[in-house]
Amino acid sequence: MNWDDPTDAAAPERLVASVADREDQAVEAALRPKDLGEFIGQEKVREQLDLVLRAARARGATADHVLLSGAPGLGKTTLSMIIAAEMGAPIRITSGPAIQHAGDLAAILSSLQEGEVLFLDEIHRMSRPAEEMLYMAMEDFRVDVIVGKGPGATAIPLELPPFTLVGATTRAGLLPPPLRDRFGFTAHMEFYEPAELERVIHRSAGLLDVEIEGDGAAEIAGRSRGTPRIANRLLRRVRDYAQVKADGLITRDIAAAALAVYEVDARGLDRLDRAVLEALLKLFGGGPVGLSTLAVAVGEERETVEEVAEPFLVREGLLARTPRGRVATPAAWAHLGLTPPGTSTVGNGQQDLFGT
Repeated sequence: MNWDDPTDAAAPERLVASVADREDQAVEAALRPKDLGEFIGQEKVREQLDLVLRAARARGATADHVLLSGAPGLGKTTLSMIIAAEMGAPIRITSGPAIQHAGDLAAILSSLQEGEVLFLDEIHRMSRPAEEMLYMAMEDFRVDVIVGKGPGATAIPLELPPFTLVGATTRAGLLPPPLRDRFGFTAHMEFYEPAELERVIHRSAGLLDVEIEGDGAAEIAGRSRGTPRIANRLLRRVRDYAQVKADGLITRDIAAAALAVYEVDARGLDRLDRAVLEALLKLFGGGPVGLSTLAVAVGEERETVEEVAEPFLVREGLLARTPRGRVATPAAWAHLGLTPPGTSTVGNGQQDLFGT
């Protein structure tokens, strides 16, 4: 049984958005690996998790509570489903924003079966009263249900069957230490290497019955921002282009042409990313410039620039956040084919930073 997640699942405007839209959710259900052996990437996490689950099965016990952290689209939900499958247990899915009151959590916990896996996505967004109830549930497998109000209120202890909580978060730093310490196993999901994404793309292409060459998969992988969800989304868009404009076979040239149509460049930057860089370089000479000023120049909200565009640009080493404002790096100038101000080209073709 899945509990409804109130998170807005409208289609993202950006092809390289790491948040899943409804189409992604439907496709991911078909593409998800069913066990750890099928799961690609995250080698250390898989090895450690395999030991935890095998030991629990050998003891005939419920697996320890698991905390998975990392950026969206790296496989946290998939791993939670694999944990349930490996333990032969049902899984119940909900999210932090869906639990606004302690009673909401009590209703979920009281209906769990023994050994069931409870997947709590965005656990850092759960309300504080529910969070405090979760402490006791994780540690002692019981909760105190408050009946009545004021001086006449009574706490009724409710015993819970042993269960496994799998918490997922994109912001582990927001979890309070008492909650974080109650997880028996914690893992951080890393961004994928291009070679790993190529394997993901080949696997997905096989399941989607898409013909793809090795260099075509490599082209898509290089533009996928280290995220399997984005890789699968780009694969579907390139498949559409190949079916309409070619014979259905995805080659490097077809992949490059398709992603050019969708404005995803060789490093995975899209229209918004390039607009931020171009404004920073062409209008403000590479900075420093304040976030609000940069957002006005781009024609976007301040939060959009800060939370949507900047994280990837910083991770790629194209932009730096400083106390004085945003500053472009030399890599940003090179990526857009522009020359930083105050530089000149000397005889050997190299740039002289001192203009001599």
